[in-house]
Amino acid sequence: MSEEKHLYDVQSDPPIPTYEEATSSRPRSRFGPQEVSDDAERQGLLGHDLAPQSSSSRRRNGYYHPPSEQSARESDDEDAGLVSPEEGEEGEAQALRQEMEEMDMLDPEAEETGLSRRDRARGRFSKRFQQITHRLSRFHWPRIRIPWPSFRLDWLRDRLPTIPEEYRPGWAILARLCGLLLIISLVYLLVVSEIMPMGAGNFGQPFNAEWVRQQVQQNVDVERIQENLKYITSFPHEAGTEGSYYIGEWIEGKFNEAHMDALAHDDFYVYLNYAKDGGRRVAIVDPPEKAWVAKLEEESAYNPPRPQTGAFHGLSASGNVTGPLIYANYGHKNDFLKLKEAGIDVKGAVVLMRYYGTQSDRAMKVRTAEEAGAAGVLLYSDPAEDGFKKGAVWPLGRWRPEDSVQRGTVALTSWIVGDTLTPGIPSTKDAKRMPKDKNPALPKIPSLPLAWRDAQKLLQAISGIGVEVPRDWVGAVPDVGEKWYTGNERSPHVNLQNIQDTNEKQPIRNVFGSFIGMEEKAKKIIVGNHRDSWCFGAADPGSGTAVMLEVARLLGELRMQGWRPLRTIQFASWDAEEYNLIGSTEHVEANMDDLRANAVAYLNVDVGVTGSKLWANGSPVFQNAWLRALNRVADPNKNVTLKELWASQNSQVGGLGAGSDYVAFQDLAGCSSFDFGFSGEGHGDMYHSCYETFEWVSKYIDPGFAYHGALAQVWALLILELAQEPIIPFKIDDYATWLMREAHALIDWSRSKFEDQKQSSRFDAKIFQKLTEAIHVLKDRAEKFHHFDDFWYNQVYGTGGFESPGVTIQRTGHNGAMAAFDAWLLDLPEGEKDREPHGVSSSPSYSVFLRRNERQGLSVGIAFTSLTLSQIPGRDQYKHVVFGPDASGSGYDAAIFPFVRDAIDNGDWVLAEKQIKKTADIIRKAAEKLK
Repeated sequence: MSEEKHLYDVQSDPPIPTYEEATSSRPRSRFGPQEVSDDAERQGLLGHDLAPQSSSSRRRNGYYHPPSEQSARESDDEDAGLVSPEEGEEGEAQALRQEMEEMDMLDPEAEETGLSRRDRARGRFSKRFQQITHRLSRFHWPRIRIPWPSFRLDWLRDRLPTIPEEYRPGWAILARLCGLLLIISLVYLLVVSEIMPMGAGNFGQPFNAEWVRQQVQQNVDVERIQENLKYITSFPHEAGTEGSYYIGEWIEGKFNEAHMDALAHDDFYVYLNYAKDGGRRVAIVDPPEKAWVAKLEEESAYNPPRPQTGAFHGLSASGNVTGPLIYANYGHKNDFLKLKEAGIDVKGAVVLMRYYGTQSDRAMKVRTAEEAGAAGVLLYSDPAEDGFKKGAVWPLGRWRPEDSVQRGTVALTSWIVGDTLTPGIPSTKDAKRMPKDKNPALPKIPSLPLAWRDAQKLLQAISGIGVEVPRDWVGAVPDVGEKWYTGNERSPHVNLQNIQDTNEKQPIRNVFGSFIGMEEKAKKIIVGNHRDSWCFGAADPGSGTAVMLEVARLLGELRMQGWRPLRTIQFASWDAEEYNLIGSTEHVEANMDDLRANAVAYLNVDVGVTGSKLWANGSPVFQNAWLRALNRVADPNKNVTLKELWASQNSQVGGLGAGSDYVAFQDLAGCSSFDFGFSGEGHGDMYHSCYETFEWVSKYIDPGFAYHGALAQVWALLILELAQEPIIPFKIDDYATWLMREAHALIDWSRSKFEDQKQSSRFDAKIFQKLTEAIHVLKDRAEKFHHFDDFWYNQVYGTGGFESPGVTIQRTGHNGAMAAFDAWLLDLPEGEKDREPHGVSSSPSYSVFLRRNERQGLSVGIAFTSLTLSQIPGRDQYKHVVFGPDASGSGYDAAIFPFVRDAIDNGDWVLAEKQIKKTADIIRKAAEKLK
């Protein structure tokens, strides 16, 4: 772990704050006599001194505050107190009992009181133990005499031969050597020669695996999940704020209550921005008769209203611009092409676009407008996609009302993931940072999100100006007219102001809890969910967090009965996911070598439940384990298992793009990753708004929380499949089958791209032959590799359930190969481990590379100044030859074989051929490692 990572040493459970306590600038009653009041959230949290606090106080690092020292002193005084002689034996006993209760030795409920009693320092425990033993020694215990029979051996001893005194030391040494040889011989006979096998049918586990699975299924408590979600949504918790810190402490307390073996956290210092009071404005400023100012904020998310976060875009550019208003539909590059063909010049304009549609990534919308010359961008949620056109709006239904605003990041995750200022290295305080104005992932023009209530006024203002838009450009905003118009240079002028608070070293914290494995402690299954949200976060990510805590509780109950997994299970609560998957990425970059060597799998749930349709994306190795878990869980509303439902709907495990915290694990570290949940109707999830509340979930999304309970079962069972099964249920041959299907899809896609570019004559399908041949080799090797599964079951269970040491070594090696397979598919330069850090220069040089597409008249590419074939050209963080985010399309979607697709997307057939060969070589080498 990085130097920033350290164990918690918390003396008591954190208090559950009210909303006002979490975000208010007023002094709080929880402060002790040594503490001072905190400033307003967005000023105090961003402006505090980042220097570490003393070790005697809890580090606040920007949004933390010193704890009360009075309570700590009183606690220490009590610990140090001794019973006076005048109190007598009765006083001694009473004090002893009190001391033992404080150490959780007598009070069975003491473990429920939080972190303090479980994580005492060893020195203090030793001191107390000495005090207790001293007091025990002062009691007058009754003497009990037990008559033992006596035997006299003098007669036998007198008749044994004796060794002269001068020879006795040599004989003693010789006797000891003989004894040692005898012990070595016994060990060899019983273990090495396999006369006595090493393990039993449960491989050292005291519980039957099937019984364990039944326990987690039968004990899911949906009421606990409800209570978890109710607390999580009780106040906003944007990344890096006190709200996120409080939720993190509460989650850490829940990990402790689950009796986890280890608790930890790591801190990073990253670039974040926040909405600033008075810093945002959207207004029509010319002509005067159309003057108008947007409301911007949501008005009635709660009744009565309660404080909520400002509406803004994460990692957006600051600026104050004014220009004519132009409507650009979904903001796809083809939409801007149509504007150009119609004679509409967007240079210097404020462009209005709607969410979703042909360009689903808001960051790509802003970037495309920027490359077209726009001065600023406004994005709104149209009721045609997620409003009254789909159904009843809140409070009568699940859909977005007229004043609801979709927040979100506008950083290009597909180009740089994590802290955009430190790509490839962890964001420690002293890490070298690149300048924002040369960053390919950050926009250069300001942008803001709008509700359709505000967009309506803008659309009305350009009615009849410019050219009439195509029918598929017309949304469902009422009172605009049947005909919508583009606007042009004669449109009303709109002022867009976005002045914000920023901090290049804003502290964030990830929280961890682990159940240590009994067979392979270093090997770990990582279970993750982020906790930061743009507002209350009931679905994203609250539903996933609430379920994860229930899964941790279920495993904790087993742990208290003596159960342990074979491999370590690590739970992680990430911070700053919403901005650019920052917390998880910085953790991966700080622990890259360990994760590549020891991470078996990463299981991610983000938006846990927004409906009843099960979905999953991930590495193909999970297919077998996934179906085994689904086969045990029934759909809450149907009399079928989830596996039967999955098959009847022809559902498939999809690819991994750039949508959540799995990105760094899969694409950077090569850890096989899986992301899943239950979804509802498209866009019917109040995405990133303050209407995403507990009441909304409990009333319209999952009444009774039945699907939350089903998700907890699936998640827990999937963890057990990977953590307690002797042979990890991964299937490399499933991977090979999937790769062949994707290779043919790549060929078809490539042919269509060359047809679009009017270069069909240049397309040659034979170029892909090396790729398909390599996949055939992998398929053959994988089938032979998995013959060991049958051998092992016959060898072990066929002979009474015992495993010899030699077979144990073979099994762990077999598991290690399956766990490492995705890491073998990374494109790592020779000697990367010798480079600092993790093969990426600590001071990379970046610039924007504008490649002109003559047919479209738009720049469509961004690249680093140093282009190599070591990773995806221009996107050096992404190293997996199979999985990566789509750089030129949606940004969120998966680009299977990203090295090849990037080259073909840019029309570079020579580079594409080289990337195909490199991808094929890496797959072939991975196949050769399967033994």
